[in-house]
Amino acid sequence: MQQTATTSDSFFNSKVFGHPSGLFVLFFTEMWERFSFYGMRVLLIQFLTAAVLGQNPGWGWSAENAAALYGTYAMLLYITPIFGGMIADKYIGYRWAVVVGAAIMTLGHAFMALDTPLFLYLGLGSLVIGTGFFKPNMTSILSEMYKKFPEKKDGAYTIFYMGVNAGAFFGMMLCGYLAEKIGWHWGFGLAGIFMFLGTLQFWLAKPLFGSIGDIPSKREKEDLGSDEIETIGGVPTPKSTSTPADKLNPFTVFDYIMIAITICLGLGYAFNDPLSKIGGINLFPFSIGNVAGQNVMALLALVMFLTVVVKRLMNYTKVVRDRMIAVIIFAFFVVFFWMSFEQGASSLVIFARDNIDRSLEGTTQTIFNIVNTLLTIVPLLVISYVLYLLGKQTWKKIPVSNIVLIICFLGVWGIAIWMLNRELRAESSEITVSFFSTLNSFFIITLGSSVSRIWDSKYNPPAAVKYGLGLIIMAIGFGFLFLGTNGVADGVRISFIWLVLAYLFHTLGELCLSPVGLSYVSKLVPARMIAFMFGMWYLAIAIGQKLAAILGGEIENITKEYSLSTFFLIFTIVPIIAGLLVMALHPVLKKLMHGIK
Repeated sequence: MQQTATTSDSFFNSKVFGHPSGLFVLFFTEMWERFSFYGMRVLLIQFLTAAVLGQNPGWGWSAENAAALYGTYAMLLYITPIFGGMIADKYIGYRWAVVVGAAIMTLGHAFMALDTPLFLYLGLGSLVIGTGFFKPNMTSILSEMYKKFPEKKDGAYTIFYMGVNAGAFFGMMLCGYLAEKIGWHWGFGLAGIFMFLGTLQFWLAKPLFGSIGDIPSKREKEDLGSDEIETIGGVPTPKSTSTPADKLNPFTVFDYIMIAITICLGLGYAFNDPLSKIGGINLFPFSIGNVAGQNVMALLALVMFLTVVVKRLMNYTKVVRDRMIAVIIFAFFVVFFWMSFEQGASSLVIFARDNIDRSLEGTTQTIFNIVNTLLTIVPLLVISYVLYLLGKQTWKKIPVSNIVLIICFLGVWGIAIWMLNRELRAESSEITVSFFSTLNSFFIITLGSSVSRIWDSKYNPPAAVKYGLGLIIMAIGFGFLFLGTNGVADGVRISFIWLVLAYLFHTLGELCLSPVGLSYVSKLVPARMIAFMFGMWYLAIAIGQKLAAILGGEIENITKEYSLSTFFLIFTIVPIIAGLLVMALHPVLKKLMHGIK
């Protein structure tokens, strides 16, 4: 089969840091998308719960209502990519899926900048749909780019991941600053502008990619070797080997009916939670005992889904069945991790706003301004240098795409310098709430390579131990918040150092656990079931996201009834118990995995 320039060895003729220029187009595309996504995400709960009256009025919602809406939004973000990946696989290809998704997301950000209830809901809906197309297919393009160069893939994903975190860092910092200091619509609007420009630079870079990201022809699919990476549901995955039992276990009509009902009930629950709390519209106006109707539906959906899983497991050979049970156990514990970790999007935002001493004056202000300047300027210089190298390599081939990128960076530099100058000139100031959310991205960038080196050394522990460490280390972060708030009187704000320590340990926990999951799904699951099991894995994350928002929304109620330290004690104890339990299950999991490491 004839290869295009972008799929043969000449693909590496145009290089930046030893990788093809196309990787850095993806780097910047993902960076601007994450800039927009996290820039909006860090504002949503703040905006919804901010007082109606004041210098920068919000909507005055309770934390419970705001979290109900955010939780459904976050839950759907992990479900729609399953369908977006499948549509791209079969119909429109990865590149078009990215463009369609980015365009819909741009529209969503534009809606949210209008600050009205109708446009807020339209905006969130657009972001959910757009993410469904965008999120899985960016990594699919990256996987396809490197299918002839597997030895370069780990480095490529590391670079790509840096783009994710750089975008998140600057999005939360700059959108957050504009929204909190000037007005909410400025923050939401800035997110949309960079989403649009990021989409434009990706589309204009088409000549670099050749046929990469197009719909694979039948012949190309047949020519793929068994050791290639395949994309299932939009997720780049090493091909698994089918077993005879697997081939004899097709999905039945009963399976499809049960899955369809499960999806309907699950979506019914997801939408009913905010509808009933915010709009007074209850789709399930009944209860069984003390269990509300929507929770009954959620439990019923979970039972039906597990019925399909168990039914299918019974038809596999013992080895295959055991390995899939191991995946289910890992998925169960991932719920506890995200349920706690994602407090960063709800309760910790409210905590940072209402309970952290963010005032700056004198020496404290000087030190913070120096740190803030370094945190802003140094990464911008590094990424601008990457842009310079990319432009050097690709100016003749994609000049307009490079011009769009230059406009993006001029905008970011301009806003960053304005922000820093404004803070330097102020006699006294206040750290933005959004600043603390940037710490997760900062710690990932600075600590990620060190943790990765540990896993590559002789100290690399088994999966169950990594899971346990991830949960326990994250719990230590909440332990610091428990200590910092324990015995503190109502209305007294505590030092921001406690929150910095919390985010540090949350990030270390994430680095232990997060990279392990999908890797083990791809290793343990047979080919025919892999899309289904990836769907189950993302469902576990979605449930964790929703539970995180539900529990995070209770911060005001638990604080009123008990204390703020009690709220953080819950997230200290539960993950530690879960972490110890999964570590204790290591011998069982090792046996179930039958030699997979």
